[in-house]
Amino acid sequence: MSACSPHQFSAPATPEVSLLLRAHSEQHWLSREVVPVVRQLDTREELPEEQLPAAQAYLEVVWSEAVRRAGDTDKALTCLDLTLPAPESPECIALAARARRYRAAVLVLREMLLRRVAPLLAAAYPTAPWASNSSSL
Repeated sequence: MSACSPHQFSAPATPEVSLLLRAHSEQHWLSREVVPVVRQLDTREELPEEQLPAAQAYLEVVWSEAVRRAGDTDKALTCLDLTLPAPESPECIALAARARRYRAAVLVLREMLLRRVAPLLAAAYPTAPWASNSSSL
């Protein structure tokens, strides 16, 4: 009886696939976790005043995770850039190009959210050392 798990013999992901996976993970986190909190804080939808500090603290937590995921995505891009030898097959070149475009789209979302998150966190924590610097991502 030799039933093998499909994950048991998996090869390491290529740099192209790694970048796609990291960019997708970051995009998913930003869209599913950060955007709803930012929207709620911006519009104060269904947010009683007494829950504002909790929502700001939650934004700090989800943003911290977003920063970590952004670092993972950027590291995956660096790995793709440093891959030696350079991919020769047209499929590898096309996949690398797709991965770079997806990462670029995620970067646009990341930067747009940074412009919205930074003032919200600065308002919540005005004495924090990063409150005056919005380039923390």
